[in-house]
Amino acid sequence: MNDEGIEIHAAEEPSAARNAASWAKSVSRLNVSDVPEGAVNLNVDGRRLTSPIQGFGKMWQKTYQVRLPVARVSATDLIATWKQRFPDFWPEGNRFYAPLTGIAPGEVALLNMTLPGKMKLSTGVMVLYADEESFTLMTPQGHMFAGWITFSATEADGETVAQAQVLMRASDPIFELGLMMGGHAQEDRFWQHTLTALAAHFDCNSDVDARVVCVDKKRQWSKWRNVWHSSAIRSTLFTLRAPVRALKRRLARTSAAA
Repeated sequence: MNDEGIEIHAAEEPSAARNAASWAKSVSRLNVSDVPEGAVNLNVDGRRLTSPIQGFGKMWQKTYQVRLPVARVSATDLIATWKQRFPDFWPEGNRFYAPLTGIAPGEVALLNMTLPGKMKLSTGVMVLYADEESFTLMTPQGHMFAGWITFSATEADGETVAQAQVLMRASDPIFELGLMMGGHAQEDRFWQHTLTALAAHFDCNSDVDARVVCVDKKRQWSKWRNVWHSSAIRSTLFTLRAPVRALKRRLARTSAAA
């Protein structure tokens, strides 16, 4: 229950009774040791992780499910495929740069996202938990939202139920405004596309069921300062400085050749 007496269906957060090796070790700040080719290491390295408690906006729980025949794929095989090919199911224009070791506890992945208005945004996530049945990604400071996303699969009545569940608050007032002006709808389309693509990988044409619940209507105005870490602002400034960086590289090459 939250402060208003609303029941929160826990974001399918894995039980601590499971193997402790499936949990990421506690870290104070994220560290990106290897940057894949094409990725931008911006708004991730040195950032702290953020839960919905540290976010600004209203708290939302979003659940997306798709059902497949167990005869086509078991829950464990589905999760194994989802981990291995996670970026392949994302909508075009969004990139998930998985760590070299794959989706494993404590690993950090870099993201290049496309927001409404075709704004490019660089951010990342850390793998908070991963086992054969589910995996959870948690966001750093400056991400679009403060929270986590849990991907899981269960078997019931001859069906394998694949699920993505988000528990989140917009990180700052800018992202909260963005969610209000179409961001929520875009996020719904994002995960519906992902689950549809996942089902199609197993030759299943299944509808995605979406359930969105506002579990706390209050905005945490004391967190407005989160805008300082905004990945939207910092990504925009990074893009605008691209010509200056290119000029500096050109001058450096000219000086080296002289």
